[in-house]
Amino acid sequence: RGYQFDCDTINFHVNPYFEHFNFPTDGLRFLGLISLIDPPRVNVAEAVRKCRSAGIRLLMITGDHPLTATAIARSTGIITDYSETEQLIENVFDNNARSCVIHGSTLKTMNRKQLDNLIKYHQEIVFARTSPQQKLIIVETCQRLGEIVAVTGDGVNDSPALKKADIGIAMGITGSDEELFLII
Repeated sequence: RGYQFDCDTINFHVNPYFEHFNFPTDGLRFLGLISLIDPPRVNVAEAVRKCRSAGIRLLMITGDHPLTATAIARSTGIITDYSETEQLIENVFDNNARSCVIHGSTLKTMNRKQLDNLIKYHQEIVFARTSPQQKLIIVETCQRLGEIVAVTGDGVNDSPALKKADIGIAMGITGSDEELFLII
């Protein structure tokens, strides 16, 4: 019998130390480990660099786990290698971190002013484990702050954000199912 290791249910993004497992820990034998990788396309990092050099700001909104999202954002240049990255919301507003990774559950607890300030004062932002409604809220917030917003994405989860954006770019079947890039 196999068990799924679910980091989200144990708040791994807040506390990476395990106190309560979501699976049994006695009477088991380790037989193997499976790992999958779906790397970003090779031209994404160059596209990000070109956008940045043109003065275009990029936000990443994804359904991926924060650790996965951070790795993708770093590998594509959405979060620069030299950036201090903050993941704990209580620290996001108390320090000068250039970049931050915000979990969807944290986004739910933020009020309008906090979200406005997050988008205004952090240059590199990744939103992870977000819902379609949260994607839409992020687009609307950027627009309310006077930004012209372009959204790329595919799938039903991206539809509300794609429709609300000033420019919505629906990708074909060769695009990523999980990631939505917000360009402001």
